[in-house]
Amino acid sequence: MNRAGLVSRVTVAAITAALVGTTTAAYAADAPATPSAVKPSSTASATADAGAAAASADAELRFLNGVSGDTLWWYEPNGSGGFEARNYATNTWGSVKNAQQADNDGDGIADDTWIWYTSGTMAYGAGESTSSSFTTVGSGWNIYNKIVSPGQLGGGAAADIIARDSSGTLWLYLGYGNGKLTSRYKVGTGWNAYNQIAGAGDLSGDGKADIVARDSGGVLWLYKGTGDYKAPFTGRTKIGSGWGGYNTLLGIGDLDWDGHSDLLARDTSGRLYRYSGTGVASAPFKPRVLIGSSGWNTYRLMF
Repeated sequence: MNRAGLVSRVTVAAITAALVGTTTAAYAADAPATPSAVKPSSTASATADAGAAAASADAELRFLNGVSGDTLWWYEPNGSGGFEARNYATNTWGSVKNAQQADNDGDGIADDTWIWYTSGTMAYGAGESTSSSFTTVGSGWNIYNKIVSPGQLGGGAAADIIARDSSGTLWLYLGYGNGKLTSRYKVGTGWNAYNQIAGAGDLSGDGKADIVARDSGGVLWLYKGTGDYKAPFTGRTKIGSGWGGYNTLLGIGDLDWDGHSDLLARDTSGRLYRYSGTGVASAPFKPRVLIGSSGWNTYRLMF
């Protein structure tokens, strides 16, 4: 991928995000739907659907976005595993609670964005859209305390969403590629054991999107993706300890441009580290590299 192409394409998403002040009519269910005719499945016993299509083996290219107060900033990758100086986008994000990037057209660039307001409303903006505003998708999303879009989890062609509710139940929403989502599927319980859940793309080298989760003891676990929407993850695998010093873990796609998905970690002192991906399930990350020496705790939200 040409670097100039990445800059021009993802800048469109940053500009679109800056114009989030207006929305149009909702076109999806008005609240998260209750699953029907779907049997809950345990994450510990999930098995792959042999007929499911594998996610792309190419890691996504992403910018980093940070929200401080009501101001949205964005960072361009510098091509060597870090970021250029930050850029101002807008000061209209005071009511935004969470946001996630997505690559819904499969071109390898995450230039689409879901956002969730403190009111519980969900909106969506497509980076390649000619529209200058986000579109309202639905309401009722305040029932979740964690929402992540790691990529394609159900074997489809677009990015999906996992969401954890206050009881620790994990739900999967399959994406249609235009911001719309299916009704939710219950895919696991007991996920309140984790205080961080992150991921963006394939971490294990099998072409399927994975996630990592950190427990209260600072242990990091890998959940490999299966491509089966009924049971999207295999049983967990321990991949490291001593991760308790971080207050944010974030899947960032391929930051160092080596073809593998990477992870960002921010510590309690405001330092930012890159964990480069290896594509090996038993040891999915290389040793950390400091890419920001201070000041990163200014952001209440990073995505």
